[in-house]
Amino acid sequence: MTNATAFVAGFLAVAGALGVPRSAMAAPEGDNAARRAAAPRGVSPRDVAAPQDSATSSEPGSELRVWLVTMSPGDAVWERFGHNAIRILDTYIEQDISYNWGIFNFEQPGFITRFLKGEMLYSMAPFWTEPMLGPYRAQGREIVFQELNLTPEERLALRDFVSWNALPENRDYHYDYFRDNCSTRVRDALDLVLRGRLSQRFEFEPTGTSWRFHIRRLTRMDPLLYTGMDVLLGTPGDRQISVWDEMFLPMTLRDAVREVTLSDENGVARPLVLEETVAAPGSRPPDAAAPPNWLAWYLLLGLGLGGTLAWTGTRGADGGARWARRAFGALGAAWSLLAGFVGTLLVLVLFTDHRFMFWNENLLLLSPLSLALVILAPVAARRGSRAAELAGLAVLALAVSCLIVQPLPVTTQDNGIFLALTLPIHTGLWWGARSLRRSAHGRLP
Repeated sequence: MTNATAFVAGFLAVAGALGVPRSAMAAPEGDNAARRAAAPRGVSPRDVAAPQDSATSSEPGSELRVWLVTMSPGDAVWERFGHNAIRILDTYIEQDISYNWGIFNFEQPGFITRFLKGEMLYSMAPFWTEPMLGPYRAQGREIVFQELNLTPEERLALRDFVSWNALPENRDYHYDYFRDNCSTRVRDALDLVLRGRLSQRFEFEPTGTSWRFHIRRLTRMDPLLYTGMDVLLGTPGDRQISVWDEMFLPMTLRDAVREVTLSDENGVARPLVLEETVAAPGSRPPDAAAPPNWLAWYLLLGLGLGGTLAWTGTRGADGGARWARRAFGALGAAWSLLAGFVGTLLVLVLFTDHRFMFWNENLLLLSPLSLALVILAPVAARRGSRAAELAGLAVLALAVSCLIVQPLPVTTQDNGIFLALTLPIHTGLWWGARSLRRSAHGRLP
């Protein structure tokens, strides 16, 4: 994967994380004809014990059982943050359905346009439970069932809500990768039937983390993807979040419901999770608890590239080695193309609904002004260029301004790795262009 491809992949990952392509699902998608055409496979409702209150109660909803189903992360970009669903078993009609809010379709009309504008449409759909879980088992992803200790009234209310939500006129929603995704939809559905008790419990409980913290933590296995996603995430990604906010991750929701205790009108306490089982053990290593500290590696890379640019520019001056001039021109143009491309992307997102990419200080480090050096760096390598020197100085000055504002209270963005990477490179590019210009013009100031 090239660096430029990594940034595009990062854009896709930020905008499409936590989803499941419609074509990846192995079960019918919820329309009545499809349900009638496919019989449930795997676990039969007959093999599952009846709910505790069904034998003694005819209250509506007592025939239902409800689980929170959580799947651990996978390899694909949209799988890196895990997934979840709500499973409802109707023991009376032997219907075992899981409701999934993470469906998107690459072939949806206008998909690319909506994707670029930050207006992606996701869908909710019901699936037979066991066929839905098949792909996750095949990938070696852990599957956890948590049976929820809801009252019959709450189970019925949840079943009625998800059935309403699955109707064609209700199933689509505008996706937001942190605020409104497949996991927050599951969270909100549970909070609805619990009459807000879930949000009351976690909305103001701090985590000491941010959105960026988790993006870095869960992409650390792929440094290029890590870099692409991190450079696109703006200042909003550094806001401290609560446990409620962090439930954009299915694993956080899974862990949080374990802690919830509910009380009925008589003050009798009951745990929200009645029973937890691992339906499929995972074959993957557990995710890291914290993001990596790669600042030194970014700095070394920046010093290496910046030093190479400064050295080849200086070596090529005074009629020096032709190879050094060519190396300076090629490396300077390649870096400037990458930096200018990312900077242009950061400008364009300001005209979209990708609001977590706004107020991005990396625009000072990776500026569209660098595109001028795609042409001017080779010109400087051939015969020296004052325009190249000035353009390099302007790009460097913008990067230095980002460094200056870092200690000020006006910013909270954690972009130290990009300061460490880009400042040495911009310095080396400017210094090399300056050396070549001074040589070509008799060392004029």
